[in-house]
Amino acid sequence: MIEQDTIKLLRECDAGIKMGVSSIDEVIEYVNHEDLRKCLADCKAKHEKLQGEIQALLTEYHDDGKEPNVMAKSMSWMKTNMKLVMNESDHTIADLMTDGCNMGVKSLHKYLNQYKAADEKSKDITKRLINIEEKLTLDIREFL
Repeated sequence: MIEQDTIKLLRECDAGIKMGVSSIDEVIEYVNHEDLRKCLADCKAKHEKLQGEIQALLTEYHDDGKEPNVMAKSMSWMKTNMKLVMNESDHTIADLMTDGCNMGVKSLHKYLNQYKAADEKSKDITKRLINIEEKLTLDIREFL
């Protein structure tokens, strides 16, 4: 049970990171303020570093990880592009990223509760990912 919960939790973190990195990539070219651009770039780098740790652990379990849900990714892409077409501003980008981070934090907490038997290493990674998401929402508040 521990191994299955560990793998499932790591998969969800993997999918969440892929979704987060993809979202940052979608909006960063539209950013005007250098501080916002730096916040997003730093967050992306932290996601990618954590993803390396996750991939290493998943490889130990002979697992390929998980891609984000196609429907969720499509809906996110549509929402992002529609909002940016209507208002291409740092405010819009901060709003979109805050919504995404909040959904990610909510999901990650749900998975922590759902996969209680996961090992401490994977729980720690999940908590670090939550902290990265929460920090970004704090760092970009001034652009809302």
